Amino acid sequence: MTTPPDPACVAADADVLAADLLVGGAARDALDVIRSHSWIDLVASDPLLDDAEAVIARLADDDLAEDWRDRIEADSRSVAHPAGDHPGLASALHGDAAHLLSFDDNLTSAAAGVELQGRVSVSVRTPEAFLAVFDAESLYESLDEVAYDGPDRDPRE
Repeated sequence: MTTPPDPACVAADADVLAADLLVGGAARDALDVIRSHSWIDLVASDPLLDDAEAVIARLADDDLAEDWRDRIEADSRSVAHPAGDHPGLASALHGDAAHLLSFDDNLTSAAAGVELQGRVSVSVRTPEAFLAVFDAESLYESLDEVAYDGPDRDPRE
C-alpha cells in the first residue's frame, strides 16, 4: 500500500527552479507561495538540483549557481530516487508531493496526465496553473482544522 501524496508538499522541475531565480514571473510567484508557509514542503533530489544548477550556471554564472544551490538545499527537503528517473517527477513521487510544477509540455499536457494516472498520484501543473488553483487558506484549515493566519515567513529571507 502506498502513502497518499501530501497536499502540503510540492516539487518543482529544474526549469521552474531556474526561472524562479533568473526570470521571476509565475515561477517566482508560485515558489513564493511555498516559501511563505513553513508548513508547505518543497522537495528535491540531488539530480533535480544538479539539473537546475547547470541551467543557472549556463545562463548566468557559476558563482550564482553555487550560491543558489546552497540556498535551495537549506530551503528544501532532500529526497532520493533511482538513477535514470525523471528528476522532477521522481522527486515528487519519492517526496510524497501532491504537486509538481513544470514548464515541460511533455509533463503538463492532458495526454501526460492520462499517462501518469494510475502510476503516480501527482498533479503536474505550470506555475500559472498552480497559482490559479492552489488555496493555502483552505488547505491549511483542512489539514489543521484551525483558522489560517496567513503566510508565516518572508519568502525572501
